[in-house]
Amino acid sequence: MEHVIGGKFKLGRKIGSGSFGELYLGVNIQSGEEVAIKLESVKSRHPQLHYESKLYMLLQGGMGIPHLKWFGVDGEYNVMVIDLLGPSLEDLFNFCNRKFTLKTVLLLADQMIARVEYMHSRGFLHRDIKPDNFLMGLGRKASQVYVIDYGLAKKYRDLQTHKHIPYRENKNLTGTARYASVNTHLGVEQSRRDDLESLGYVLMYFIRGSFLGKV
Repeated sequence: MEHVIGGKFKLGRKIGSGSFGELYLGVNIQSGEEVAIKLESVKSRHPQLHYESKLYMLLQGGMGIPHLKWFGVDGEYNVMVIDLLGPSLEDLFNFCNRKFTLKTVLLLADQMIARVEYMHSRGFLHRDIKPDNFLMGLGRKASQVYVIDYGLAKKYRDLQTHKHIPYRENKNLTGTARYASVNTHLGVEQSRRDDLESLGYVLMYFIRGSFLGKV
């Protein structure tokens, strides 16, 4: 028996998993369009899919932001349905034998900086900038870079008052240690500069073909 979510999304095969739960291929049974379906147990110790779906709603309309098609609870799972996207930049890097030309890195940098800048313009930090969280589109959007995974995103200022979150220390590391900024390792509250520093480490990784250790 086929499992249909939200009255119109047929659940297909598993295509990925992570700390958030599991990712499945899905099909809109009304249009035939393929989608990505993210599942998270409602009993999860640290549920984040509901929060992430709110971020998707706030960011809708931005270039390189996947379209949120549905969010809700289905049985024992929180479910989010978004655009099906192509390979991550980490996948692409491996496919290209871990060698990107300078031109490729610059073209990617242009789009990646624009995605991060857009999130910042909406009042949020991403806080987990890494190659796995930037995906290429499919079909006509195959050359467009998308930013995903907003589970660790955090509001850094009020859009009405423009008041910035206060400086704080002794914070636990949030994100991926390999690409985290120096201040993040030192336990300082993250801000816009930290997303950009992490992005700089990602671009250096693409240029060098290996990870650059931080002092």
